[in-house]
Amino acid sequence: MAKALVGYLGGPTHDQLREVAALRRRIADLEEEVLRLKIENDGLLTTLRERVDLVTAGDLAEPVAH
Repeated sequence: MAKALVGYLGGPTHDQLREVAALRRRIADLEEEVLRLKIENDGLLTTLRERVDLVTAGDLAEPVAH
């Protein structure tokens, strides 16, 4: 019964192996993208903190020109 679930008589088929390889590549690509976005987010947070530190009470009282 277990062999029938895995695929015929000898384990995974070539198509299944190709699909697993493609899924692993996709996972690696997504992990890379997550890392890139985390680095970008950290940079944006650092910039935001620097700019917030430069804001004075006088800046908050001035109207913003559009």
